Amino acid sequence: MMETQTLRLQGMSCAACATKIETAINNVEGVAECNVNFALEQAKVSYDSKATSIEKIQQAIINAGYNSQVIQQWFDNTEDKEQVANNKQQVQLKRKVIFGGAVSVLLVVGSLPAMTGLHIPGFPLWLHNPWLQLFVSTPVLFWCGKSFFVGAIEGLKNRTSDMNTLVALGTGSAYIYSLFATFFPSFFVSQGLQPDVYYEAAVVIITLILLGKFLENRAKGEAFEAIRKLIGLQAKTARVIRNGKETDIPLQEVIVGDVIIVRPGEKIPVDGEVIEGSSTIDESMVTGEPIPITKQVGDEVIGATINKTGSFKFKALRVGKDTLLAQIVKLVQDAQSSKAPIQKLADKVTGWFVPVVIVIAVATFIIWFTITKNFNLALIPTVSVLIIACPCALGLATPTSIMVGTGKGAENGILIKDAASLELAHKINTIVLDKTGTITQGKPTVTDYVTVLGVAHGNEIKLLRLVTAVENSSEHPLAEAIVNYGKSQLQESSFPTVSDFSAIPGMGVQGEVSDRLVQIGTKRWMEALEIDTKPLENYGKQWETAAKTTAWIAIDGEIEGIFGIADVIKPSSKAAIKALRDLGLKVVMLTGDNQQTADAIAREVGIIKAIAEVKPDEKAKVIKSLQNQSKKSASKVVAMVGDGINDAVALAQADVGIAIGTGTDVAIAASDITLISGDLNSIVTAIKLSKVTMQNIKQNLFFAFIYNSLGIPIAAGVLYPVLGLLLNPIIAGAAMAFSSVSVVTNALRLRKFRL
Repeated sequence: MMETQTLRLQGMSCAACATKIETAINNVEGVAECNVNFALEQAKVSYDSKATSIEKIQQAIINAGYNSQVIQQWFDNTEDKEQVANNKQQVQLKRKVIFGGAVSVLLVVGSLPAMTGLHIPGFPLWLHNPWLQLFVSTPVLFWCGKSFFVGAIEGLKNRTSDMNTLVALGTGSAYIYSLFATFFPSFFVSQGLQPDVYYEAAVVIITLILLGKFLENRAKGEAFEAIRKLIGLQAKTARVIRNGKETDIPLQEVIVGDVIIVRPGEKIPVDGEVIEGSSTIDESMVTGEPIPITKQVGDEVIGATINKTGSFKFKALRVGKDTLLAQIVKLVQDAQSSKAPIQKLADKVTGWFVPVVIVIAVATFIIWFTITKNFNLALIPTVSVLIIACPCALGLATPTSIMVGTGKGAENGILIKDAASLELAHKINTIVLDKTGTITQGKPTVTDYVTVLGVAHGNEIKLLRLVTAVENSSEHPLAEAIVNYGKSQLQESSFPTVSDFSAIPGMGVQGEVSDRLVQIGTKRWMEALEIDTKPLENYGKQWETAAKTTAWIAIDGEIEGIFGIADVIKPSSKAAIKALRDLGLKVVMLTGDNQQTADAIAREVGIIKAIAEVKPDEKAKVIKSLQNQSKKSASKVVAMVGDGINDAVALAQADVGIAIGTGTDVAIAASDITLISGDLNSIVTAIKLSKVTMQNIKQNLFFAFIYNSLGIPIAAGVLYPVLGLLLNPIIAGAAMAFSSVSVVTNALRLRKFRL
């Protein structure tokens, strides 16, 4: 039985750690897939519970030199605990940076004469006393820098290496050399060497790296903002009716079937259905739609949305992890912890990066010492190489952008299943739109209403009241459309009593209202009843040509009126389709309707190609055919947008499946991207978001690769023959620390993405 679990990882210091953990987990028998995200410090593991267990996987992580903790569900306050732990870690880092910074200033100031070769009148030479420097630098190394040395030792035990190894070797070499120079200066003099000390280099390097870590963690915390905002949306309590009394209970105690009262200004605790009252609900925090939605009896409400005006009661239908908000949070978390294909190169590099750097550092020392015979001169570039060459920037380049990009999508009502889907979306060149429920509302609506007598003596209103009363007894979708229209026009909720109601399958309905026989149905039925339809014949033909369904009204055997009914186009569809075409996409409409209806809808929304009369089981074949055509010409990507169960196979077949969130759970499960609001403009937003996210990732990877490609040779001293300069290890430490900060900061620019 396959299970998926997410682990919070502890002890990672760089991207090489992530690679080691991922390798260790993948080597556990029974593990099907593992993705370790360095930016999130998480591992998402899919495994066969019959072949292994989460405890065995955690033991493999321990054997690799790290620790882990199973992440519980978001509604169990785990995120709050983790936030407290992260804040505590930041406070500890801050203390170490302040202490290390104070010591660094003291040592750097004390070393100014030695570093510059200048005589500074009145300068307190005791500041450069090696015993004083040893005394103040030791706490920095073994308190502030403890994690680096402990991590390096653990890595040595497990025959692995990472950033801790590089920092420990670099600062440790400088410290130990200085220690010998402090205790045995005469030995150095006897060898023709100056007993110089480099305590300030070790201290400043550790302080700068910790400062970089502090800033990096703070920036990464901002990348988590989308998840924190989503979780913060949930209500803390719910007012339920139990045993006839109103009781406020914690959100976790709400069960399916509870009747909940919501007053104006309150958050709706869980998902449910209105059973009494009405109100307007602000759903923008979940759907991205800014306009409040009117809710009446029978309408569904979403947990975490805000009640604006009226009070109402609703029955809880989904609670805990089953609510829409919980599913959104899980989708965003899953997407943020997934890997984009573009990250594979960075993963390969970090796998062998640290061992290669150690080899380069050793070679640097040997070459410099062989040429110069000067231990001091050989030590400086060696330490610089070890310090500057950290693969953190490479490890952060992709996941931080994915975190911010998917979080930004969630803020706009766009749920992206994984990083691969986000990467693929900007390559779409053909997009197939299902008609019903995607381009159109997905339900019949009265678009036209005409009576023989017109508005004379209020005839339209009187007739509509009679018709609505009869149709209110029917369960047919067209009857529902007429009733909704009647209620909206009449502003009434109660209608005259109907007697002798009957429904004639395939024809229509009839009943007696106020001693009058009311019949509503097809033209064919009217003709069978020998009712003359000529007075409204022109309207009927005109609407049928426009692919509308007509419902004829007869009173006491005489034709009195006619409805035009259609599945109306969503207000946003036309503009969205134009925007898609402006992006250079080929837009295709797919429908099971007849070609005449399909062409009429296509013309109205600006679609050139409409594929009609397609059976549900044939939709996937159409997608495959378009994929084959596309790949022959441009090797690009076909996307499918749909909302129904009959779209699920086609959504799975498409390179990118996009589900309308107002549709079925099956369609959403089969898709790569879900549009919660059902607004097609969200497709345009998703594609644009994909483009800017990929641009951001490429910028990060370019910066990270260039940084290491240039930094290591410069640190090794390739510019010395030209400029006569060696890179100071302190400068190398600053460069390494701020390379990661720069990558994360660049990723955070995505938060400014606008629709």
